[in-house]
Amino acid sequence: MSSQVEIVFWDVQHGHATYIKTPNNKHIVIDLGVGDYSGNDTSFSPLLHLKNKYDVQQLDYVIITHPHLDHIDDILNFEALNPKVLFRPKHITNKEVMQEEKDVITIRNQDKPKFEKYCELNDLYNQPIGGGTNDPDNPDNLGAMKIESFIPTTCSHNNFNNHSIVTVIEYAGIKVVIPGDNEVCSFDELMQRETFKSSVKDADILLAPHHGRENGYHNDFVTLVNPRLTIVSDGRFCDTSANGRYSQKSRGWKVFKGNGTSTERNCLTTNSDGEIFVSFGPSSDTKFENFLHVRTS
Repeated sequence: MSSQVEIVFWDVQHGHATYIKTPNNKHIVIDLGVGDYSGNDTSFSPLLHLKNKYDVQQLDYVIITHPHLDHIDDILNFEALNPKVLFRPKHITNKEVMQEEKDVITIRNQDKPKFEKYCELNDLYNQPIGGGTNDPDNPDNLGAMKIESFIPTTCSHNNFNNHSIVTVIEYAGIKVVIPGDNEVCSFDELMQRETFKSSVKDADILLAPHHGRENGYHNDFVTLVNPRLTIVSDGRFCDTSANGRYSQKSRGWKVFKGNGTSTERNCLTTNSDGEIFVSFGPSSDTKFENFLHVRTS
């Protein structure tokens, strides 16, 4: 059994896809973006890459933060890894999903099957987990890695961003917060919950909400998270970036490059740094309680 958590933040252009391997070799995916700037491959599938290059034959847990195209673009490959558990904001109905994306589908009709597949899976994964070894809420099933999820529900359904699932991963004293595309409305709601505030407080890594956009920046939330390092999953062209604000709010951490050199960074972006690899767990050095290692591609 491994003694660490491994995370890959894929470079999926303007989108999001994250892979997590637990200390007991369970496989978790959060969101289904596609593409790869560094490889100049707009059709790159993280799911098929996991299957063909990482030899992952089945996913134990998939979280779709919300049903926008840049978070479900890889969904037609979903069944290739036969996930055991799917978590998504179930209070958003299939009818709302198809209506919300009507304009997108009209413009890019080839994307319609992706939304239809989401609705199909939404219907298919409808049975309670019922505990047991597949239950991700039990840290014993994840090699002592803890995973918590929070779902805002009170904002208008006209903007699915404000219904994104927030995921908090914690192991060996290291904490990672992955908040989907939530904006001010939903953060205002979540910040009223003491359980949420306690869970996200003083994290080590924050994935910037809504791809680092200004409309996803919530000062009280970021102040509470107080990250060592912020990661932005985004495309190359953004005229509303809050990257500078996240950098100012982040404490800084040593980041290694593929060639072995390192530098202190406050903010990393997939559009300029490529894939970002994170590992953490108990330290083999008795002088340190745990370790956090971050590397770019």
